[in-house]
Amino acid sequence: MDPAVFKPLHHANCRVMCSSCNLREICLPVGLTRLELEYIDRRLVTSRRKVPRGGYLYRAGDPFDSLFAVWTGFFKTCLSATDGREQVTGFQMGGELLGLDGIDTRRHAVDAVALEDSQVCVIRYEELEELTGEVGSLQQQLHRIMSREIVRGQNVMLLLGSMHAEERLAAFLLNLAHRLQARGFSATLVTLRMTREEIGSFLGLTVETVSRSFSKLQAQGLLFVSNRQIRITDPLGLRHLLDGVET
Repeated sequence: MDPAVFKPLHHANCRVMCSSCNLREICLPVGLTRLELEYIDRRLVTSRRKVPRGGYLYRAGDPFDSLFAVWTGFFKTCLSATDGREQVTGFQMGGELLGLDGIDTRRHAVDAVALEDSQVCVIRYEELEELTGEVGSLQQQLHRIMSREIVRGQNVMLLLGSMHAEERLAAFLLNLAHRLQARGFSATLVTLRMTREEIGSFLGLTVETVSRSFSKLQAQGLLFVSNRQIRITDPLGLRHLLDGVET
């Protein structure tokens, strides 16, 4: 790419810059060169939006025009049945994208709800399409994220279809700890932003079964549970539980 024509385009009314964000190495612009980052600065992210705890970023059926990168906080995505029941489809943290569900039909398919006071970077989809046409590595990264979403959905189906309750919970906690570690947090100390009801909804378990599973894993010396504070005391043993290895 010729640096002479690869110049940054700035909108005067936007001060959000990916190049100075501490999440850029785990967010959409990961892997971009300094020149590419300068080019997308102030174009990729048009603004930031605050969402209070319990607030909706968007609801199922809302028109789709943007993707959202979580900057601070924590979200859940869920579907609501007509009888009021809720099915949690995922949990999202800093650096992860929300809104991919709306690309196909241009309507959001799920609700996105903040589990704590949160902020998101707003990425206008039309602008993203233009940028991915101009910056090949950005297009590749978007495709990787979409591919990971497909794999994540397949893993959830495997989890729900073939694992016992304790195995489901172990897989959930290990995944959560791995994602938090990638963001600079402890690999063994996890603060749950979601309730046990929400964990159960995601894992296809009742809240009573979730509670019993926490107790069983703690009794086996794999976890120490204190309300929403979870300390993974034996990460290898927790992994062995998934692998069917006797500990």
